[in-house]
Amino acid sequence: MSAAIRLKQLANEAGNEEFRVCVIEKSASVGGHILSGACLEPRALNELIPDWAEKGAPLKTPVTEDKFAFLTKTKSFPIPILPGMPNYNHGNYIVRMGHFVQWLGEQAEELGVEIYPGFAASEVVYNDDGSVAGIATNDVGIAKDGSPKDSFERGMEFRAKCTIFSEGCRGHLSKGIMQKFDLNKDNQSQIYGIGIKELWQVEEGKHHPGRIEHTVGWPLPDTHTYGGSFLYHLNEDNLIAVGFVVGLDYTNPYLHPFKTFQQYKTHPAVAPTFEGGTRIGYGARALNEGGFQSIPKLTFPGGCLVGCGPGFMNVPKIKGTHTAMKSAILAAESVWDKIQAGDSVTEGIEPAEYEEKLKSSWIWDEMKSVRNIKPAFHKWGLWGGIAYTGLFYVVGRGKEPWTLQHAGTDNQSLKPADSAKEIEYPKPDGKLTFDLLSSVALTGTNHEADQPAHLTLLNDQVPEEVNFAKFAGPEGRFCPAGVYEYQPDDKGDMSLIINASNCIHCKTCDIKDYSQNINWVCPEGGGGPAYDGM
Repeated sequence: MSAAIRLKQLANEAGNEEFRVCVIEKSASVGGHILSGACLEPRALNELIPDWAEKGAPLKTPVTEDKFAFLTKTKSFPIPILPGMPNYNHGNYIVRMGHFVQWLGEQAEELGVEIYPGFAASEVVYNDDGSVAGIATNDVGIAKDGSPKDSFERGMEFRAKCTIFSEGCRGHLSKGIMQKFDLNKDNQSQIYGIGIKELWQVEEGKHHPGRIEHTVGWPLPDTHTYGGSFLYHLNEDNLIAVGFVVGLDYTNPYLHPFKTFQQYKTHPAVAPTFEGGTRIGYGARALNEGGFQSIPKLTFPGGCLVGCGPGFMNVPKIKGTHTAMKSAILAAESVWDKIQAGDSVTEGIEPAEYEEKLKSSWIWDEMKSVRNIKPAFHKWGLWGGIAYTGLFYVVGRGKEPWTLQHAGTDNQSLKPADSAKEIEYPKPDGKLTFDLLSSVALTGTNHEADQPAHLTLLNDQVPEEVNFAKFAGPEGRFCPAGVYEYQPDDKGDMSLIINASNCIHCKTCDIKDYSQNINWVCPEGGGGPAYDGM
């Protein structure tokens, strides 16, 4: 949305109000698939829309207090937050990100941007010279068996001089573009985390607008499993956003991120906040954790990548919105300049200046300064990672002359089940802790039942012969929506059942599946979660 706004700003300033900018959105409504913590650093917003306050941007909760703690099973040990530390948030705002994106959509439309919600971009369209020509939406009204139903409508092609791919983390079109144009040949493979979130309305007296709380430690099974909690007090109706992030490079196949999050809420220092409250929202989304080392080549003939697709999240800050917005602004400016130059050698233009602009911007400096923090936690565990952060980031500002490497891709990290320790989780009580299905019900997820599967297996035998036999069926645990479950068939053998209608489009299965046998493709437009300000 930031790219669309900036492009239209440039076109309108040049007197070219007929210049068309289109946003294709697979959610039924703008912001309906957006999920984030979220604490927004307004730096890029200040650049894009300097008068955002006057325009009614939904930034209602300035951060007033930062708290950080290390948890054991029964104790909480505070850790001081000082200016210069990654999780020092004064000057930032706690927001409901879906509402913020909805507001951005309104600003875009006022400028003349065309927004098409409910249209799923399912494939990339190419020109004869091999450059990207645009995207095509999927056909709708197709039955599970592939036959057209009475409601059948052919998909549409949206062709453009340049296509900006801003699908978010692990976007399926971006994934294909990276492979086709070999955009990852000079960078390390991306690594990821899974963020699981709930929205609560708590009792009076337990709500402190502007307070931010983070924890590390319990209930993660060991100090080498990366992750921690966030708890944000919104200045709205006693609302608290609470969530848990787990790095998907975890090794124990018995780890269950959703149940880990539920267990966190039972801690003596956490539970009192939510006792007597009401859970009103739930969702989950994968997030990029590869950082500087994993940024791919960003441009190709006919288009470019922006935001969380290429992976501009600042991992120790747990923030990517400001960097995503800035990358979109820079891409838009480069696309505009290239179109005006009229010197493209391919039919679809390549905004090559975008990479140069980005490397000269504050994004590059910020991403480079924190590049070694996530690998340090992986290499030396929690305490080694904290020590490294204090010494080389807080003091040295990331100027160390080396760059640590990531250990490998997340799907390769699992140990065989027979060499891992099973993890016991408490049963849900329906008050503080909940089961998966009641949680998914809060997402508003809906898919047309009679349509081709959007979760496909490359080999139908792999789940039982590899995933279950060797790793005890980890997809039944890492999915935060109960999509995958193993049940005995008529012969008593375990068989994988895929409940695709539960899918909340988090992309975790596409990332963590050991054999990379699961392929996420786009369902009919408008399907998926219907988040309200998540």
